[in-house]
Amino acid sequence: MVETGIEGVCYWPAYFDASAQRALVGAVSAVVDAAPFFTPRMPRTGKPFSVRMTNCGPLGWVSDKTSYRYQPCHPETGAPWPPMPDALLALWDDVAAVGAPAEACLINHYPAGARMGLHQDRDEAEFAAPVVSVSLGDSAVFRLGGTVRGGKTTSLRLKSGDVIVFGGPARLIYHGIDRVLSGSSTLLAGGGRYNLTLRRVTPLTGNAAKEAP
Repeated sequence: MVETGIEGVCYWPAYFDASAQRALVGAVSAVVDAAPFFTPRMPRTGKPFSVRMTNCGPLGWVSDKTSYRYQPCHPETGAPWPPMPDALLALWDDVAAVGAPAEACLINHYPAGARMGLHQDRDEAEFAAPVVSVSLGDSAVFRLGGTVRGGKTTSLRLKSGDVIVFGGPARLIYHGIDRVLSGSSTLLAGGGRYNLTLRRVTPLTGNAAKEAP
């Protein structure tokens, strides 16, 4: 693990080696076969995101003209989300430090030119568990701010196989993707970047709640 200088933000460069990255891309492809990528839209305005997304796990995050929310089924097919790959379950157990499983893995596909503005992950009912993020494919410039919009920000270049975790005092930091560095990786056949974000959605209970940071 590499120190980031931001309390609550932990960074593991090359957590997944080349072989593990290829295996994880294969697992993501199987998820996409069962739950195809869809284009989310902003609440109220209906403006489309520049990324496409899907999910795996018991719950999935969606966005449309009505709201941001979690739900147990794909918004277009109506089918339940496919299960989370074993490698992601093992990652969560290794780095999340909570005695309860992740419930959602949001998969964002960033094509060339896509970005994600600064935002907080705050649609969950549980903030004691961290957000665990995996990068696959092209590198990206990841921007981190504070817990209040408009504060000082720093940037970090995330490469394929990297893992970043933010929790504790950093659980509600503003963060986003400034740009994707097109052509920096050959991992994805069509180019671009996958970001896999694991989250706990519902409240921790029992010992997990007592032991949470």
